[in-house]
Amino acid sequence: MVDHNLLRRIPKMDVVLGQECIAQLLTEASPEQVKAFVRDELEGLRRRVLAGEVTSVSEPDDLCEVIARDFKRRGPYHLRRVINATGIVLHTNLGRAPLGREVAEHVADVASGYSNLEYDLDAGERGSRYAHLERLICELTGAEDAMVVNNNAGGVFLMLDTLCKGEGVAVSRGELVEIGGSFRVPDIMARSGARLVEVGTTNKTHPTDYERAMAEQGVTTLLKVHTSNFVMRGFTESVSVTELADLARPSGALVLYDVGSTFLFPGEAFGIPGAQTVRGALSEGADLVSFSGDKLLGSAQGGLIVGRRALIERIKKNPLTRMLRIDKLSLAALEMTLQLSRSERSAKEQVPTLRMLAMTREDCHRRARALAEALETGVPTAEVEEVELEDEAGGGSLPGVELPGAGVAVSLPGLSARELELRLRGSATPIIVRVKDGRVCLSARTLLSGDVEEVIPVLADIAQGVERP
Repeated sequence: MVDHNLLRRIPKMDVVLGQECIAQLLTEASPEQVKAFVRDELEGLRRRVLAGEVTSVSEPDDLCEVIARDFKRRGPYHLRRVINATGIVLHTNLGRAPLGREVAEHVADVASGYSNLEYDLDAGERGSRYAHLERLICELTGAEDAMVVNNNAGGVFLMLDTLCKGEGVAVSRGELVEIGGSFRVPDIMARSGARLVEVGTTNKTHPTDYERAMAEQGVTTLLKVHTSNFVMRGFTESVSVTELADLARPSGALVLYDVGSTFLFPGEAFGIPGAQTVRGALSEGADLVSFSGDKLLGSAQGGLIVGRRALIERIKKNPLTRMLRIDKLSLAALEMTLQLSRSERSAKEQVPTLRMLAMTREDCHRRARALAEALETGVPTAEVEEVELEDEAGGGSLPGVELPGAGVAVSLPGLSARELELRLRGSATPIIVRVKDGRVCLSARTLLSGDVEEVIPVLADIAQGVERP
């Protein structure tokens, strides 16, 4: 039953805005931002009262102090930086690949003024935004031509819409995947106008399944899809790109490969032997390959399409390309990341994603020991233990691959792991951790430069708050 007395105790908007502590917020943010924040807080309180989750409402002065403190803690912006201590390198919910300092500075430089986004400086006339990356991508992948759109799903859609509308496209039943946000390959194909022809079974697909589809169902394209976010083991079989290319060649059928996420360098460089590379997929016979920019490439969101020049030219002329074109900031980040990726050494040193993926367990232990020592000094009441962890690449990039890592397990007297996790997540710069075996764990792999210096005072403040009577 709703307590109407509690509802009446919630102060009106103008009363809250008239409080001195709220008025002081106007020196930090615009009146509209402050009003929107206060409105959301009051509406949230009202919802909790109606749901029976609140048994008391503070006096207006005290309530306004809490609102002002929350505003300062959260800041005026909803999208903000967090500290990733989960050990998941490409954490989709945390924005996937972080940009390196040099790349971020280059993006800021491009963003702060005008740019030659679609202007040819040599010719003094309109140019193409694709020109900034085409040669560089071709150099790194061995492709004849390349283009970039706003994400990989868009790239796959454009390939199908341009080349396969009304045509039969064969896909293994084991590769009809659903990616994050309930986006499914069959749905994308249907929207593109391509006709889906399922071949094989969930666990086994043979070359003869594709041959039958081409002979009996008018298939003109063979599509291979990376099985993002899951791995099938046991009694399984799939058809390689090389086998698909051999099947397609006699009839002139196309082989398209949505690799999803891929390295530019051999996986051995990161301790992941056998990982697919773009150059490898093209050399095996794929006509076009599409992949993401913000996964194993370690850059901004984007969908890169590489392969045969004649096919790329057709895609560029598709009117839908304009709807899916990449923005200038992502373009700037991708270009510099690719420049750094000309050398394996510079890529590992200056592309954070690749640096983190290349870390061995010993590397992680060294970082974990330094973190543990800093915690023991800065938060003396904390119980700290260096532990071994199994990290992940994340983002559906390397399903089933565990990265041997290490980190620090932390506990504070008087706080459960759940309570500590909530307080870390609620700090001014949210600290996202994992809870393992009843303890909060901070993975050393995904803590970036400067993160430790922020984590220590937050934990110290939490510990002091627990100690206060």
